[in-house]
Amino acid sequence: MWKALSDYLFQFLNFLYSMTGNWGWAIVALTVIVRLALHPLNAKQMRSMQQMQRLQPRLKVLQEKYANDRDTLSRETMALYKENKVNPASGCLPLIIQLPILILLFNVLRDASAQFGESTFCGVPLAGTVLSSIAKAVGFSGDPLTAGFMDTCRAVGANPAGLSAVGVWLPITFLLLFIVFLTWYQQKLSAQGNPQMATMNVVMPIFMGFICLSMPGGLLLYWMLSSLFAVIQQWFTVRKVAKEEKPVLFKDKPREGEAPAQKAVFTRRPVKENRPAPRRELGEIPSAAVQSGEAYDDFSDFIPKRRK
Repeated sequence: MWKALSDYLFQFLNFLYSMTGNWGWAIVALTVIVRLALHPLNAKQMRSMQQMQRLQPRLKVLQEKYANDRDTLSRETMALYKENKVNPASGCLPLIIQLPILILLFNVLRDASAQFGESTFCGVPLAGTVLSSIAKAVGFSGDPLTAGFMDTCRAVGANPAGLSAVGVWLPITFLLLFIVFLTWYQQKLSAQGNPQMATMNVVMPIFMGFICLSMPGGLLLYWMLSSLFAVIQQWFTVRKVAKEEKPVLFKDKPREGEAPAQKAVFTRRPVKENRPAPRRELGEIPSAAVQSGEAYDDFSDFIPKRRK
């Protein structure tokens, strides 16, 4: 089954190659087609992730309240998801669809290495790996495509001067590092407001980097472009959701079918005038003292004293 699917994918890639004239551009076109086809599912997944992040405080309250009652916690959690129209499993479908494409493309690049030959894209060998590129630069005695991690390390130790041929191994190594960065940034966007994902943000990119060491450059190109599309889409989704949640205080014209938004009313406090108190002449008795004789039994304070 996998063999037949790999053949179909290779035929489709061959068709794209006939249109573009380059295997690298054929892989770029394949990536764009796949991402456009999965755009609705990815958008729904990212919006669902944002909604789940907003529900984290309420989920934490439920976990503390029903810490000793797992059944009730499960029911209340599902009720909370249903109330807010959140599907926790919606994020799995795009990954399930893309995983077979990665496996098929890996099989195509591995089995059809003779067709790809020495094809490169921006200096990246489409059929070669990071390890094989480094092994080729330092003059590995065997087939560079079969060089493992330890074989490459020994070859570098025997001929470190071969690394001076940076044009052989630097482009694909830079591609791998860019994939690691995109993985880290994507994890960072996904884990905003969730401190439990802090460790995963560090471990996942490193793990992906080790996996990509032995993957063909064509597959790394597909992975990089796919991750770049995902990061851009996720960034716009985060901004859009944040904008929708921001309260609107002023609105000139309501949209069609939308009630006019209430404007915030600001009242101005009356400012007290700091008028100077009327000047009292010496010997003058205040009117309050005249009206209330009980308060001023002795008016000696208001009588000017003669200087000695």
